[in-house]
Amino acid sequence: MAQELSHRADIRSEIMEINLGPHHPSTHGVFRAIVELDGEIVQNVVPYLGYLHRGYEKTCESKKYHQIIPLTERCDYMGASSNSLAFCLTLEKTLGVEIPQRAQVIRVMMAELSRIFSHLFWLGTHGHDVGAMTPLFYMLREREEIMNLFELTAGGRLMPNYIRIGGLAKDLEEGFVERLQAFTNHFDARVDEYETLLTKNAIYMDRTQGIGFLPLDKVIALGASGPMIRASGKAWDIRKSEPYCGYDQYDFDIPVQYGCDVYSRYLVRVEEMRQSNRILKQTIKMLPEGPIRAAAPGKIFPPQEDIYTKMEAVIHHFMLIVEGLRLPVGDCYQCIESPRGELGCYIVSDGGPNPYRLKWRAPAFVNLQTLSEMSRGCFFADLIAILSSVDIVLAEVDR
Repeated sequence: MAQELSHRADIRSEIMEINLGPHHPSTHGVFRAIVELDGEIVQNVVPYLGYLHRGYEKTCESKKYHQIIPLTERCDYMGASSNSLAFCLTLEKTLGVEIPQRAQVIRVMMAELSRIFSHLFWLGTHGHDVGAMTPLFYMLREREEIMNLFELTAGGRLMPNYIRIGGLAKDLEEGFVERLQAFTNHFDARVDEYETLLTKNAIYMDRTQGIGFLPLDKVIALGASGPMIRASGKAWDIRKSEPYCGYDQYDFDIPVQYGCDVYSRYLVRVEEMRQSNRILKQTIKMLPEGPIRAAAPGKIFPPQEDIYTKMEAVIHHFMLIVEGLRLPVGDCYQCIESPRGELGCYIVSDGGPNPYRLKWRAPAFVNLQTLSEMSRGCFFADLIAILSSVDIVLAEVDR
């Protein structure tokens, strides 16, 4: 025995570095984190980016403005319509274009469906990350319904590419409102089912409560937003603080939790789905008749029917295709509340048909820097739950 103790005293202890992941199908080969471990305790986590090589912002500088819209949705394919909305709002703010009320309401429909769509997939994969496989099957069921709505409206399922500068690509298809109403009528009961699976689940609570603690002062210092800041006790939501698309006309609450941990982020996102459904019900009642595209000849593409019948519309359409839309010289910034937080678009224009510079304020990229702060002192086994609670989309992280 004495000989064994003598042998153990000779063992040296040192910090071990290991590569983390992939823990999720979307992180294979595109996300690397080096974890410094003292035994099972995390000392530090350093994310390494740059494996996706998107070059999105630089690519936009060589595209005409209307050609950029489909690219924006590839930045965050989980909340695609939010991205095209942020880009179009930035241009419309610069041009001073007023959007018709019907288009505004439909944009809110698409944005809130995207929020639910994103939170559903997060919730399913988050459950999977902590060892619960069943929730993912429930989430994919409702996610499929939303994809069917996107397909009916725009043709695309994952990336609708439906929002345009000055309005929408086209009006809603017949039967869309009825199917949306059917979805909103049963969705609250489906959220109750999700909570039955996880909210009071003893294993899930043990794995998430008190894990990944991030106080409000750290959240603010690191610039995190969205559910990250709301789960740390700050009721901050751009839909309320700087309303766009008429969000000030809707009655909804900002979910807030004070636990500052993984469990609080879960509760915030679950309640946000309920609030989005509440907004969707209001959009159905508020949807007016009228045009879905602003009347701004030379700036906005004319309606398709006018191109077939009016020479002036043909000329405007031709000029926008050939010469492109030209913004006034200067810069402009517009942000919205995406499923992951503050999503902003900053454009610098030199008066040409392309942006001189385009910068994307991607919430997933900013929120990811909280990972190191939340993980220090935690067990290695908790690291995946913490990373999952950030809700990153790597296409948005690595632009």
